[in-house]
Amino acid sequence: MNKKLILIASTSLLASPALAHHPLGGLPMQTFSDGVLSGIGHPLLGFDHLFFVVLVGIVAAYTGFLRRAPLAYVGAMAIGCLMMSFGIGLPLKEFMIGLSLVVVGYFVLSGKPLNMPTAMGLFAVFGLFHGSAFGDTIASQELAVGGSVLVGYLIGLGALQYLIAIAAGFAMVHVWKALEATAMAPRLAGAAITGVGVFLTMENIEGLILPAMG
Repeated sequence: MNKKLILIASTSLLASPALAHHPLGGLPMQTFSDGVLSGIGHPLLGFDHLFFVVLVGIVAAYTGFLRRAPLAYVGAMAIGCLMMSFGIGLPLKEFMIGLSLVVVGYFVLSGKPLNMPTAMGLFAVFGLFHGSAFGDTIASQELAVGGSVLVGYLIGLGALQYLIAIAAGFAMVHVWKALEATAMAPRLAGAAITGVGVFLTMENIEGLILPAMG
């Protein structure tokens, strides 16, 4: 089981650069469909986003609403990204992204399933910060070439993350046969991602403290 989880994590890390390859091959984005392709090709821009989407899928699977619960994340992510594209950013977003891995990862590690409202609330709150981070580097570029391109981009990006979340939850329950949140597979995944979150959070705290110290 441990080898399987290590393989999943390794594959995820290797997949991120591949997903980041732009499907338009550097051509200018001019239409709605260009935006959709850009959103699909741009992806998660980092393992922190990817791991959080995996957590969303695992948690959602044990709420009993695998298809519906991740929509809270996708919707909030799109709102955060859209806000940032119009210059409305959220503070401490990198810190909050690291914290999202710690908080949601801990719940998975604990083996205690979340109810639907709590899970969707966590997905929505942290989704805003993940979306704002996407907006830092991408959405403003899409907006510069037209609103329809930006809308297409958000749809492509949201669809990609939704499918990853569904795939993660489905694989945990139907491939690894972890039928309960207390099973070892989801708890080990939660432990691994929580560890990553703790590292990122400590790194972000250091980044906040050192400049303040001059």
